[in-house]
Amino acid sequence: MPATTAPTQLSTPDTPIHAVVAHDFDAVNHTIQTQLASRIPLVEAIAQYIVDSGGKRMRPLLVLLAARALGYDGDKHITLATLIEFMHTSTLLHDDVVDESHLRRGRATANDAWGNAPSVLVGDFLYSRSFQMMVGVGSMRIMEVLSAATCTIAEGEVQQLTNVGNPDVDEAAYFETIQGKTAMLFEAASHCGALIADATPEQEAALQAYGRYLGLAFQLVDDLLDYRGDATAMGKNVGDDLAEGKPTLPLIQAMATGTPEQAKVIRQAIRQGGLERLDEVLSIVHETGALDYTQRRADDMADKALAELDKLPPSEYRDRMAMLARQAVDRQT
Repeated sequence: MPATTAPTQLSTPDTPIHAVVAHDFDAVNHTIQTQLASRIPLVEAIAQYIVDSGGKRMRPLLVLLAARALGYDGDKHITLATLIEFMHTSTLLHDDVVDESHLRRGRATANDAWGNAPSVLVGDFLYSRSFQMMVGVGSMRIMEVLSAATCTIAEGEVQQLTNVGNPDVDEAAYFETIQGKTAMLFEAASHCGALIADATPEQEAALQAYGRYLGLAFQLVDDLLDYRGDATAMGKNVGDDLAEGKPTLPLIQAMATGTPEQAKVIRQAIRQGGLERLDEVLSIVHETGALDYTQRRADDMADKALAELDKLPPSEYRDRMAMLARQAVDRQT
């Protein structure tokens, strides 16, 4: 994908990509507030905290854009977009507990503010609420897609956990992991947007693949930024993945192409976790071209996502989906 003259920030709810579905987004925000209601004040407090924490809401955006790109003019895509956001939010709550994270999007994580047990239980509440809403959508096909996605996401998270501290994870295993833990929900979002709009088989397959490739591109850039990003802009610390002993693609590629001595340094850093060797690792991933390689792989995924959009009819919604793919790989946060 050709480089842009200046990297752009990924779309947020007040940017042109969201503006094309601004009315839908207002409806999603209203539904989020309504569906967060609980008779237990702590449930509302924690759920509201994480939902309001400044996320890009890409997954509900994919539902809205995909449905509108195929001419959908009903309102069930609002419910669908909301429940997708709840599913994503629940995974954030669980992930932060598993990773023992203290910072997300520049703020204290919910587990840091309230503790692990309430965070896990509120994550469970949001998952349960999403399935309640799924019943309201009234599509067995959508329920099939989302229930399968939920299992795949959980498996991806467990796979990532088992990869921690293992320097023998190769590129194929890495891609299998990020397909499960990240790309699956992107894929489910755009796929369900197609299903709610009664897509043709070709359109359904195209939008499903678009979401998958976009999700892979997004995670690749996330993993790249862990070694290139700015902590203040990102809302997390540079080197967090290394500190947790996660063998992401920049490290996998550096071990594959570096000298035996460089590979040994990275292997030890992955096994040990922590940041004692961060400076050495940063030098190695730059010297071996591992960051550029990761960027190229992200660009490849974005290009594949763009190719799938050619199977959709021209529209301003399709144009915004193309813009989203480009911004996903050009971003700095």
